Amino acid sequence: MLYKDDRMDIGMVIHGPEIIDTGYAKKILNILKDFSNEYNIHVNIRAKLGGTMGRVAVIDNNLQDVIDISEKLVPSMSLKKLGDNDILILMNYGKSKETGHTFGKIVVERSGIYKPIIQIERPGEKDGTILIWNKDKYNMNNINKNLNLLIEYLSKKLNLNIEECISNGLNIWNEGNRLFRKIHGVDIGEPVMINGIVVGRAKGAPVILVSENNRLIDIINGEVKWHGVEKLGEINLKSAIVKTGILRRHPSNTNRNKKNNTIKKITMKKTNHKGEIIFVNHAGEDVLEKIKNKNVSTVITVGDDTTIICGDILARFGIKIIGITDGDRDDILKNPMITEGSNIFLIKNCKDDDVGKMLEEKLKNKKLTYENTLQYIKEFLNNNKINYDVYKS
Repeated sequence: MLYKDDRMDIGMVIHGPEIIDTGYAKKILNILKDFSNEYNIHVNIRAKLGGTMGRVAVIDNNLQDVIDISEKLVPSMSLKKLGDNDILILMNYGKSKETGHTFGKIVVERSGIYKPIIQIERPGEKDGTILIWNKDKYNMNNINKNLNLLIEYLSKKLNLNIEECISNGLNIWNEGNRLFRKIHGVDIGEPVMINGIVVGRAKGAPVILVSENNRLIDIINGEVKWHGVEKLGEINLKSAIVKTGILRRHPSNTNRNKKNNTIKKITMKKTNHKGEIIFVNHAGEDVLEKIKNKNVSTVITVGDDTTIICGDILARFGIKIIGITDGDRDDILKNPMITEGSNIFLIKNCKDDDVGKMLEEKLKNKKLTYENTLQYIKEFLNNNKINYDVYKS
């Protein structure tokens, strides 16, 4: 028997900010409580975040006491961590039915979990669905009746049909020395990110990534951003995390400015302590891991998109940044926030990456205050004839 009749241990993985910002993560948690009360079944829920940008959404929606955001985990790893539960639930809000089903198939296969997994996809949308994974590994009729009861209950309460997956999952193939990966559901003009770095923009469909010798060499039906490709370095297209479009489409509960494309300023308590200087030059969504358990005085972000993402995340904690940018922003975040007193440098005659590398070398192992660091950067740029404008938030 999979679990006792009067008890059900459920592991829940919440992926991405959208399912949280729409209110459905909280709603589904409440539905599970109602299910427990209605059928007199003790339901024990452990909820973990899968992915990184959802962490900010959890904080904004005050769900950090309900959803575990203590670890940076990809969704398949979150499923694995919860694998000792009787049933697993994967919540996602993909850009389309196809992308959502593709996501689910990839995640379940990578997890190596063979227990029943209920995927709740795009709740509230006309094409929203419930998928049951691993049912071929079990004879569903022989599993404790509570599982089927739960599936039917979720379907009814969320008004979602139980369907078969419409996707074949990861679409990847070889031609000679080249590896090709087709990306589903990309709209024209959307940025394409690999492992958190913008490497191009969609110009048509289908968008196909091409690599050779573990290096991205082309994007079919896309414009390559070679600056990003250089920063990306070696990759394995089979295991790479690929995202397209805006990272968080419907931010909520952040008291942000109502005018479009404005940056909301968050006031920081005045501090002037000496501490570590942390550089973030890619994958800005990982900034919380970089500053964790450290006496940090200054966070220096290198790159337009990295600066926008880090500034937005750290604004929740009133942390100022110093950004090194060169004006090639890709607008991957909607209405970002930034802590008041932050300083953003716009470099005019060099690449931001090159300036960032030089500064990181010069500031390595130094312990300075924020203001001392800011002054050091200005003097360094002036002495090396690097032209810039600086914008204080």
